[in-house]
Amino acid sequence: MPTFTTSDGTEIHYTDWGTGKPVVLSHGWPLSSDAWAVESKLLADAGYRAIAHDRRGHGRSTNTDRGHDMDTYARDLAELIEHLDLTDLVVIGHSTGGGEVVRYAAQHGKGRVRKVVTAGAVPPIMVQSETNPEGTPIEAFDGIRAGVLADRSQFYKDLAVPFYGFNREGAAVSQGLIDDFQRQGMLAGLAAAYECVKVFSETDFTDDLEALEVPILLAHGSDDQIVPIAAAAEKSIALVSEGTLKVYEGAPHGIAGEYQKALIADILAFIED
Repeated sequence: MPTFTTSDGTEIHYTDWGTGKPVVLSHGWPLSSDAWAVESKLLADAGYRAIAHDRRGHGRSTNTDRGHDMDTYARDLAELIEHLDLTDLVVIGHSTGGGEVVRYAAQHGKGRVRKVVTAGAVPPIMVQSETNPEGTPIEAFDGIRAGVLADRSQFYKDLAVPFYGFNREGAAVSQGLIDDFQRQGMLAGLAAAYECVKVFSETDFTDDLEALEVPILLAHGSDDQIVPIAAAAEKSIALVSEGTLKVYEGAPHGIAGEYQKALIADILAFIED
C-alpha cells in the first residue's frame, strides 16, 4: 500500500496502477480513491499509469484535523506529483476533486499538466450569494454539517440516494452502491468530513479557471442534485480559455452505470494524443 508523507507530516495513501503516460485522479467528498477504482483499472488497461490518492483525512490517509482548505489539498497533490516526478500528465477530478485538480493545475501544474478533466465538479463556487444566485443556499450545507455530526453513518446512506439519482422515477437502485458510499464515507475522519463541507461549498475557483492554459473537459450530468449544473459546469465553461462542455442527459452526480461507461469513453478520447 504505497504512501507519501507531505511537508507537514501528513501521510497520503495512493494507488498506482499501470504504466505509460500518467493520469492522476482526485475523488469527491466524503469518499476515497476507491471511488475511482473502475476508471483506474480501465485507464491502466488502456496503457496509462493511473494514480489515485486519498485526500488528507479521508480513506486510508492520516486522520488529521489540520489542513482542510483547498490550498492545502492542492499542495498535497502537488507534493505527491513532484515526489513521483510526473510530467506530461492528465489530472481528473470529481466533485470536490474537480476543484482540487483545477486549483492544482492553475497554481502548481504549469509545465507538468497537459489536460484537465472534471466531472460533476464544484467550480466556480457552489454557495448561493448575491453574485451567484444560481448557487445552493448556505442552509443546505449547514444541514450537511448537522447530519455529519448527528449520525454520519445513516446520513451517508441517505445522501447516497440523491447522489446516484436513486430517488428518480424508474431508477435502478443499487443497494451495493449505497452501502459502498457509506463505507467510504465512514473511512473519512469526522473532522475532515465536517470541515471539508466549507471547502467544497465556499471556495471560489474563478481565478483558477481563468488561469488555466491547457484544455479542459467539463463533464456534468444534467440531473445532478448535489452540484447542480447551472451553477457549476455551465458557468465554468465561460471562464476557461480552452474548454469543452459535455452534458450527460439525465445523469446524476454519482458516476455509475451507463453514465460511467459514457464518461470513461469520453475521457479516453479526450486524453488521447
